Amino acid sequence: MKMDVECIGGVTAMDDFLIKFFPEVYKRKLHAREDNYCKYDNQILQLFTSSLYLAALFASFVASKVCTKFGRKPTILVASSFFLAGAGISSGALNIWMLIIGRILLGIGVGFGNEAVPLFLSEIAPVQHRGAVNILFQLFVTIGIFLANLVNYGTAKLHPHGWRVSLALAGVPAIFLFIGSIVITETPTSLIERGNEVAGHKALKKIRGVEDVNAEYEQIKLASDIARQVKHPFKELMKRSSMPPLIIGVLLQVFQQFTGINAIMFYAPVLFQTVGFKNDASLLSSVITGTVNVLSTLVSIYAVDKVGRRKLLLQACVQMFISQSTIGGMLLVHLKATSNTLTTTQAGFVVFLVCLFVMAFAWSWGPLGWLIPSETFPLETRTAGFAFAVSSNMFFTFLIAQAFLSMMCHMRAYIFFFFAGWILVMGLFALFLLPETKGVPIDVMVERVWKKHPVWKRFMDD
Repeated sequence: MKMDVECIGGVTAMDDFLIKFFPEVYKRKLHAREDNYCKYDNQILQLFTSSLYLAALFASFVASKVCTKFGRKPTILVASSFFLAGAGISSGALNIWMLIIGRILLGIGVGFGNEAVPLFLSEIAPVQHRGAVNILFQLFVTIGIFLANLVNYGTAKLHPHGWRVSLALAGVPAIFLFIGSIVITETPTSLIERGNEVAGHKALKKIRGVEDVNAEYEQIKLASDIARQVKHPFKELMKRSSMPPLIIGVLLQVFQQFTGINAIMFYAPVLFQTVGFKNDASLLSSVITGTVNVLSTLVSIYAVDKVGRRKLLLQACVQMFISQSTIGGMLLVHLKATSNTLTTTQAGFVVFLVCLFVMAFAWSWGPLGWLIPSETFPLETRTAGFAFAVSSNMFFTFLIAQAFLSMMCHMRAYIFFFFAGWILVMGLFALFLLPETKGVPIDVMVERVWKKHPVWKRFMDD
């Protein structure tokens, strides 16, 4: 589903798209001495990009209810259906409002999918491989980004409707998700929680591939019995003892967006054009970053259950801080508002630094931002708590997507120092407040993680 999100960055760089929907932006882009940092500063253009996230924000709370009452499997089915509808309307848009309606439908699909898929993966995975299995979600996200960049690179040459092809092809992953949602097995946790204990026991044996699953079954059944006693999970989530996973889950989403990743990935073609590449070269550069993204996510799959969550996050903070600060320094010194763009060598070095940044994000804050909230909430508040995490992600993605072009126009190169400052804060957060969850069964997090953490144990009731 993320493929559409990344298509947008390439689509908004296509002249045919700008001429049809944003002629003012296109005219500004043609001005030889136009401010290098302000070529694409247009609130409607940003609204087109960011409207998806407002829709996803509200949809995630509805998805939480659907997940609890009907299960993870039908929630994924709903997600793929909305996404297919959104891709169809976007690709056939005749005016800006059709584009925005399409984006809203896509946003509902994203809200439902981001709520259900990580929970599904965390609940079916064996504890020793839970991190790797959950990060498969992020792996397919990065593959979607890579494919989107390839699509944009090819369709940029299809005049005048290449952008329609890009947006239509964004629906292809949703077709696979739709088919998958029909054939997958519902999670044992969801079945048992909804009173289908026989089906849950059978599903657990099928997923684990062994007959003796009684110990894990009893653990899930106990958690489900406790969960059924909670009639108002959102109210339960506001209790003091529920604060540790809620605070961690929300802050991870905030920090994930304030790394600056979406600023770089959404507008990579814009960024590369700003530093001197032409249209084709900028899209090709985006393909390069997409490749780095996929390969680095594979590193996370290998390392997350061996190295642990905290070490990956801390190492990445150092690498991302250096990358963002250096990019900011390069642009501050060499890229003036209306002067010539960077030299080829300098622009190439910026691309290298972007790749270094994407590499660190892809094996840390990208996948772990979804993994950790999906595994740390107890069952009675799991879907509600994860809905807060998803909605926080979408809200701050919206803020960045809506504000980035204006921020780049007014802050200029200092925008990269802005994100570097946030990365420093994130590193301190991971160092002092984030517990390690490697190897801990998902239904005993309270006892083994929160009650033993030097800070968060004060929040836990006896």
